[in-house]
Amino acid sequence: MTQSKEIKKPSSGLAARIFRQQMFIPLAALFLLALFNFIMDPSFYRISFDYNSVGNPVLSGNIISILDAGSELAILAIGMTLVTAATGGQDISVGAAIAISGSVVLRVLCGTNSRPDTLQAPIFVAILVSCVVAMLFGAFNGMLVAYFRIQPMVATLILFTAGRSIAAWINNNELPIISDPSFGVFGGFIPGIPIPTPIFIAAGCMIVIALVLRFTNLGLYVQSVGINESSSRLNGLNPAFIKFLTFVVLGLCVAVAGLIKVSRFSSINYSVVAKDIEMDAILAVALGGNALSGGKFNMKASIIGAYVIQFLATTLYKFKVQSTALPAYKAVVVILLVVLSAPKVREYLARIGKQIRQKTHVKEAG
Repeated sequence: MTQSKEIKKPSSGLAARIFRQQMFIPLAALFLLALFNFIMDPSFYRISFDYNSVGNPVLSGNIISILDAGSELAILAIGMTLVTAATGGQDISVGAAIAISGSVVLRVLCGTNSRPDTLQAPIFVAILVSCVVAMLFGAFNGMLVAYFRIQPMVATLILFTAGRSIAAWINNNELPIISDPSFGVFGGFIPGIPIPTPIFIAAGCMIVIALVLRFTNLGLYVQSVGINESSSRLNGLNPAFIKFLTFVVLGLCVAVAGLIKVSRFSSINYSVVAKDIEMDAILAVALGGNALSGGKFNMKASIIGAYVIQFLATTLYKFKVQSTALPAYKAVVVILLVVLSAPKVREYLARIGKQIRQKTHVKEAG
């Protein structure tokens, strides 16, 4: 009997440690969605070869769609995680900023003609200009938050309100269209490669941020400022600059996401492009188990959270839920996260778990 107790106690401890892991929430949500779809319709996971409009073979299926459509959100989750961890607030202007960066790309490529027969500038130049503009807008938000000490949500409300009008103004309120197929590669497929290009772009961004966090002190500095700004200052850090830098990084993420968005259609609709994506980016950070009040963060969990959101959206579309109803389902996820994150709820669950373990040990001893 003693030997049996020695075997069972570690297992209960292991279960408790698993539940406490930050990755548990997004992985559990991913597992539940995967299991639901497997039970309801195993064909959900079927992947097949099809041909696109130009006759190139491409992979198609729900999993490919999730990885493809979730690319922009995963990229935004990287920058949003850093901003949240450092400032304890969120940037609600990323959707409008995507409209601006996408509009800049099209303006550079189209020149003065909104429907040119040929590109008026190299695509690389358009991407570079877009990155600079998006980072400048990120710097504007960062300056308001870091140096003027305005709450992040209030500071970014300025660009949230004016951003789409600025995007329309950049192209003289016209809807530019690019007919050159080379531009569509970034949001579509590279000829001869059946996997959507946004998947590669998102993977590249993940590799870059992983290397940055691994070989620099950015992650440590961000967490230090988010946990205790005064203490980090006493340790020689510049909290204002760290906060400012996170907004600039988010601006770069916005530029990449904006490139993918406009490349998908080779055009832009200022009022619709990236609509409500800021809420999804914040939800991805929360779903990853990161505290929205700042401090410690887990980048991998945020990225998984982004794909969980896209998995949920794809599942709902699969079962013919109207797009207008999607925010309601996401609101349910937000409510569950907020409730489970509440200190009193966590204490209550921990107390119940402790009582269950005690009763189990008493039965084993008996």
